[in-house]
Formats: sequence, structure tokens, C-alpha cells
Amino acid sequence: MHSFGVCEYNSHDGKSGVMIPTAHTTSTNTSGGDTVEFADVTKSYGDKEVLHSFNLDIAAGEMISLLGPSGCGKSTALRCLSGFESITTGSIRIGGQDVIAVPPQRRGIGMVFQQYSLFPNLNVLQNVAFGLKIKGLNREDRYSKARDMLKLVGLEDYESAYSTKLSGGQQQRVALARAIVMDPQVLLLDEPLSALDAKIRVQLRDEIRALQQRLGITAIFVTHDQEEALAVSDRIAVMHNGNIEQIGTPKELYSSPTTAFVADFVGQSNGLESTILADGQSVELCGIRIPVIGHYAPHTLVRVYLRPENVMLRADENGDFSVVNTSFLGSIERTGVTGHGIEMVAQHNPSTQYRIGDRVAVDIRPDPMVAEEIKIPWVENTVADNPATATEQQAKKGDEQ
Repeated sequence: MHSFGVCEYNSHDGKSGVMIPTAHTTSTNTSGGDTVEFADVTKSYGDKEVLHSFNLDIAAGEMISLLGPSGCGKSTALRCLSGFESITTGSIRIGGQDVIAVPPQRRGIGMVFQQYSLFPNLNVLQNVAFGLKIKGLNREDRYSKARDMLKLVGLEDYESAYSTKLSGGQQQRVALARAIVMDPQVLLLDEPLSALDAKIRVQLRDEIRALQQRLGITAIFVTHDQEEALAVSDRIAVMHNGNIEQIGTPKELYSSPTTAFVADFVGQSNGLESTILADGQSVELCGIRIPVIGHYAPHTLVRVYLRPENVMLRADENGDFSVVNTSFLGSIERTGVTGHGIEMVAQHNPSTQYRIGDRVAVDIRPDPMVAEEIKIPWVENTVADNPATATEQQAKKGDEQ
């Protein structure tokens, strides 16, 4: 199957532009999307390796998000897939075919970035039809197809407008239409909503997801915004320091994080210090025994990650905690409390109101939590000299807490 795509790109030095397409032959899937596979991919800039044995399999028609903080390697992975960055080692396959030697314009990829890169001298219809013109379609056919795309993104009434007269959300819709009009097998979206205001971001992200599902395009959505990733993805790959920390459905990542980084980065968490109990599989918080994921040596000092919705407050004049702050967030309210040297945030229905200074009792829902061992320098130094003594001292310290 042959298809074409206008490829917008951001190079590593920050420059952006538009790649003129030519025919490609990488696609064999006719359902709307191709499989994508990263196999042991590494990418280095000089002595700095930014992707470390990166492995990721994406099913045809799946929408997957690469989620992580700035500098984690998510945009680098996208540029390697598009062909605008060469990889150092490994392989990348689209539709089962290795594309390392295939130039960007022949990979069957559509790209949408934060920068819209619209041609200011062309109107909306001409911008969307530009790649079709290069492809060689006659005026009637390319404008007919471009108008179909404008209807899909809700801009059929703006075909004669120029980009300078459009809002940011409208310009991004034009960029999206220009990418999908070329029938790409894979659609790459690199922080496409970050320049938009909050309400438009929510509206456009939902439109992108609906359009991707309708067309069956394989899509990779890069973002540092966890809410965006949770809202649009079939699966999310959480990245950190050039590695995938965890991959799973949005619900799996939120409800069952496997690492401390994922628990802390995805959603809100209270990071609390505690000590592993004698069973090696639980801690005690506010008098409640709570299981942790994994097994640790008894008395190990850990930081556990407790979701705010698992913290339950009740007004109690003799309560051990006092309210220090409240945040009304529409459908939910978050209330910060402190007591016994612990600070935590509870999330609850806003119909229940607390005021700063109120005394409250705290209950904790005993759902399993991720735990991260806290390294203590004096213990590590002592272990090297006398392992038995160090273990006894840490156990004593844990008992005192």
C-alpha cells in the first residue's frame, strides 16, 4: 500500500519545518494503522546516552502515550521513529519492516507538534491540500479530500481563512488535518496541546482521541501532562532517564504502580516515611497496618506512596491531626493535615468542608502501596566496616520510630 505524508519536524537543535513527502512502501496494514517496534534502541549525543536499550511494541491502531518529565527521552524516541534522528544501536520497525535506512518522507508517518508550522501565505484549505499537491493530485481531487479533512476537525467554515486569523486551537486543528489527509499509517503527536489554554486543551485532546479511534491510525502521543496521557491513551509508557519505568493501561499505572517514580509522577501521592514491620510486607501508618508491594527486611526505613483518596478524614475535637490548608477543585476538594510529625493530603467530596485549624481524625484505606527504601549514609558506611552492627543499629532506629 502506498501513502504519503507532510512531515513537520523539530530537529535536535530546536529548529522546525516541513518535510515534503514522496511515496513510501513501508506499510502493509490496510486497516488504518501499522505496528511499531523499538528493539534495544540506544541513542547517544557524544558521550551522553539519552535512550538506554529502549524497547516498545505498539499494536496497529493503538494510541500510546510516552509520559515523563522534560529530558526523559520521550521526544528523542519520537524523532528516532520519524527518522529525523539516527539511532546509535538497535532497530525500529514499522509494519514489520526495518526503517533505519528509510528516509523520513518514506516512512508513512504524519506528525503534529507544538509549533503549528502552517504556511502563512496559504489559506486553510491550501495548507491542508499542500502535501496532496506535491503528491500530484489534481486540484479538484486534492481540494475535495482536504475539505473532507476540514469537516473531520470542524473547520469546514474556515477554508478561506489564513493562519494569522485563527486561534491556537484552530491552527492546531489545521496542522492535524494536514497530517491525516496524507493517510499516514502512524501519527506522531509531540506535545501538541502545550501551547493552548486549559479549556481548549481538554476539548482538542478529546477530539484527537475520537479522530484517532474513528480512523484507526496508530498514534504515539508525547506529553509531560499526566492528565492528558490518562485521558487519551490505550496504554502509557512512563519514561525516566531514557528508560521505560512502567507500561500499562491508564488504570493499571494509577492503581498498581510498580516503582516509586511512577507512583509519585502519575497522579497525586503522599510520600511518607515509615518502617517495615516484622513480616517484611507491611508498614504502620496512623495505627493502621498497610501492605506494601514487594518484600523488605524487617525494620527497613522506607518511603511509601499513599494516594490522597485513600486518606479519610472525620471531624473530631480530640483528633490527632489539624487542618493546615484546603483546596477546592470543583468536583473534589483536597485538605492538608498535620500531626505526629506527619503531613499528608486527603481528597474528598467538597460537600464536606474543613477549615484551617480544625481538629480531625485520620483513617487510611489499607490498599497496597509502593515502598522505596531510604538509603541512610551512616548505615551504608557502617555496613562496609561491620555488617552485623549496622543491621542492629538500623533495627534499633526503626523500633524507636
